[in-house]
Formats: sequence, structure tokens, C-alpha cells
Amino acid sequence: MRIDYILELLMSALYKKDAQKKPTNLSINSDLLAKSRKMQINLSALLEAALTEKLARVENEKWQERNKLAIVAYNNMVDEQGCFSDSTRDF
Repeated sequence: MRIDYILELLMSALYKKDAQKKPTNLSINSDLLAKSRKMQINLSALLEAALTEKLARVENEKWQERNKLAIVAYNNMVDEQGCFSDSTRDF
């Protein structure tokens, strides 16, 4: 399975990519804005990418917190009993 396909599936679960664009006012350091414009950086695309990354990170942290007990229990079981595939590994 191609990694870009997998990433696309993950991102589609975070937000609707085809949702309508909405104009928004932001306050940005004037020097940073001037240098970004000079470098022809697409601020809208950059902000969307940064927000997507942040949203994914926050969702991951929330998932880990919700599943903390199960993760600890699984890790304890593996420590005590080993992994189910231990007998089939050759490394």
C-alpha cells in the first residue's frame, strides 16, 4: 500500500478536505510576513498544513490518554508472556 494513500486516509479522518474555504483575519509579525511574501510562500497552504499536523498530534495525544490503561496492560502482558510472534521470528 502506498504511503501517500495511507496519509491521505489519515488526514481525511481529521477534517473534510473538500469543505468550503473561509476568509480569516490573522495577526502576524510584519517582518515575518514581508519575508514570507518575498519568498512567495503560500500562507494559506502553509497554515492549513501546520494546523493539520497540530490537529493530528492533539488527536494522537487524546487517543493515547483514552487508551493509557489498555496500553499499560498490553505492555505488562508482553513483558510477562512475550509477544505472540516470538516463536516465529528469526531475528
